[in-house]
Amino acid sequence: MKAIETHGLTKFYGKARGIEGVDLTVEEGEMFGFIGPNGAGKSTTIRTLLGLIRPTDGHATVLGMDIERDNRAILREVGYLPSEATFYRGMRVGDLLAFSAKLRGLDCTGEARRLADRLELDMTRKVGELSLGNRKKVGLVAAMQHRPRLYILDEPTSGLDPLIQREFFALLRERNEEGATVFLSSHVLSDIGRYCGRAAILRDGRLVREDSIENLAGTGLKHVTLRGVPFLPPIEGAQDFQWQDTDVRFLYSGRADALIRALAAVTFEDITVTDPDVEEGFLHYYEKEGN
Repeated sequence: MKAIETHGLTKFYGKARGIEGVDLTVEEGEMFGFIGPNGAGKSTTIRTLLGLIRPTDGHATVLGMDIERDNRAILREVGYLPSEATFYRGMRVGDLLAFSAKLRGLDCTGEARRLADRLELDMTRKVGELSLGNRKKVGLVAAMQHRPRLYILDEPTSGLDPLIQREFFALLRERNEEGATVFLSSHVLSDIGRYCGRAAILRDGRLVREDSIENLAGTGLKHVTLRGVPFLPPIEGAQDFQWQDTDVRFLYSGRADALIRALAAVTFEDITVTDPDVEEGFLHYYEKEGN
């Protein structure tokens, strides 16, 4: 069974496009990344999957259930964290988490305490007294305390300090190893590259590509650094030149033998060729698709 499957999923706000023709497949048990620039339609996709807004066209299933017909059943099986969660400011954290569990007909007191301890969240404080990072922790605990089958997390690490981010991802990995599916929407491309096996790239409301992290980041780009080069003629496939005195660094996309031929007539002292990191691969892919 697919954890998430969409066919032609479309949402328009009047004449403004939210998403259009999105075909997406997330396998059960995956840690799946969902990435794209601001305004790409990531949050619209998530809200449509959860039944918070109705699609204009197309259809989708979550955990084998129809997003419109089976919305309540879906929400019982999902842990959802919106990018900007709002809580009752006058409630204490422990009371708010108990209230959230009670809405599901559950008592999650023990699990909430374990999660709060690991994320260093004080359950005795009022929500209105918390920093942005601690309010984010409240949302994470609320999304995780009932141990759902599917986690849908929209920008979950914004506001968290690095140590808490590391602990949060350790928690996610544990849940994933237990069989839960994680659908992670994030602007932190290095996190997607580090923790997810596959990802989808959304741009301007349309799905650009869905593939393994290795294939998505494997753009064929190389970093080329030349030292002691007084002059460099135009090189086909070279871009983003960065000069520092007589050293130059650039990105190259093309065949290695073509680069060697282009450099045959160039005088230089040393050359280094390296692969870009995952984040650079993603960013270049955005720019290429957007041109």
